[in-house]
Amino acid sequence: MTAQRRTSTAKPGTSYDFVAIGGGSAGFNAARVAVSLGLKTAVIDGARELGGLCILRGCMPSKTLLYMAEVLHLAQKGRIFGLKIPTARADMKAIHARKKKIIAEFADYRVRALESGRFDLIHSDAEFVDAHTVRLANGRLVRSRHFLIGTGSKVSVPPIPGLAESRCWTSDEVLDLDFVPPSVIVLGGGIVACELAQFLNRIGSRVVLVQRSPNILRDHSPAASRVIQQAFVDEGIELFTGTELQAVTRDRRGFGVTFAHDGKVIRRRAAHLFNALGREPNTAGLGLAAAGVHLRPGGRIVTNRWQQTTVPHIYAAGDCAGPADIVHIAIQQGELAARHAAGVAKLKPVDYSLLLNVVFTDPQLATIGRLEAELDREGVTYLSASYPFNDHGKSILMDANYGYVKVIAEPKRGRILGAEIVGRDAGELIHAFSGPLAMKATVFDLLRAPWYHPTLAEIITYPLEEIAEKIAAS
Repeated sequence: MTAQRRTSTAKPGTSYDFVAIGGGSAGFNAARVAVSLGLKTAVIDGARELGGLCILRGCMPSKTLLYMAEVLHLAQKGRIFGLKIPTARADMKAIHARKKKIIAEFADYRVRALESGRFDLIHSDAEFVDAHTVRLANGRLVRSRHFLIGTGSKVSVPPIPGLAESRCWTSDEVLDLDFVPPSVIVLGGGIVACELAQFLNRIGSRVVLVQRSPNILRDHSPAASRVIQQAFVDEGIELFTGTELQAVTRDRRGFGVTFAHDGKVIRRRAAHLFNALGREPNTAGLGLAAAGVHLRPGGRIVTNRWQQTTVPHIYAAGDCAGPADIVHIAIQQGELAARHAAGVAKLKPVDYSLLLNVVFTDPQLATIGRLEAELDREGVTYLSASYPFNDHGKSILMDANYGYVKVIAEPKRGRILGAEIVGRDAGELIHAFSGPLAMKATVFDLLRAPWYHPTLAEIITYPLEEIAEKIAAS
């Protein structure tokens, strides 16, 4: 596969204006912008395969598999729609082959872009020896006036007795399966854990999900999380929340996990164990201390609104900097850093009040802007209204009855502050708010727009109307 080629288009020892360490979403896009602004640029990436986490082991392979599992799930429930589908099961060899083909095409496109010659590509690990110099794996030195650190994240292994020694699966192994595991224990309740637990369950594995927090998807509202939890239980996933993990064991028969739950000690066994307890910034081995770059508690790199670290000519973007592990945020941050390094005037920092997030479970969970928990913490007054999918025509005929649409707005003029959707195609529907939020539109502005009947998107009008009525009555 092209993405596995090892290549270097520069002689180590060269000096640059801008060097991106990491060729993923942040680093690649920073380099692309830096070159367009006339900076002599290089990308240094020591990964075995070029392309970045999103393409190789994240967004694209996971969403490819999740969609195939959704098609399988719809086929298996065909009788609900009056369809006679005798059997529907996963052919994991074929699923795996299709995923590999699709990801190879994405990765090959990224590798061609990296090797295009617009900037130098150095295939090596790098470590800072001072604030303007990195040492490559072969000992050669590369100097630059500016650096961008975009090294992403890696799987975290919390100090649970037996976990590190168990050699269990991470998302890498789950995304590369070519067989149906008979049973899997999933540790964690974040986005990766939830998306892939449902995938495993739908292809035919017996799945136990063990989450430490009171709800899965703890970064989202409890109400939204409970919808996903109910869907999981209805599909047959054995779900434990509010647990304390005590020990992991492994023997010839598989894995055992012991945890406390509701005052009892519970033990579950499975053929396989999937550690999805989170990710951490991938900054070890970069020599950040030698460059004077500081880290936050938890390991993320300290940055200001221009993505500058504690050393002004060194920038950081993407998962290693935060605040969100989201591809479009990494791209925005990387591009901003390159423009700032080039001295572009009148820049604006990334606007996190427009933060967009999607969880690709079924039902999906999507949010944008400022939500109730944040506004409550800050003492900001607001109006909110919601409407359930199980009372909406299009979702009922699709048997898509889980969830709701919620809109949050400013109480006087009705300017939209945020939205939360948990339900069918929430990741698509949430974009109905992207433009209006960026343009500071009101609920009245959105209600002046046409909404076709019957569509899923039409459900958005009901909470908009409720808020408009509250404002008119005040």
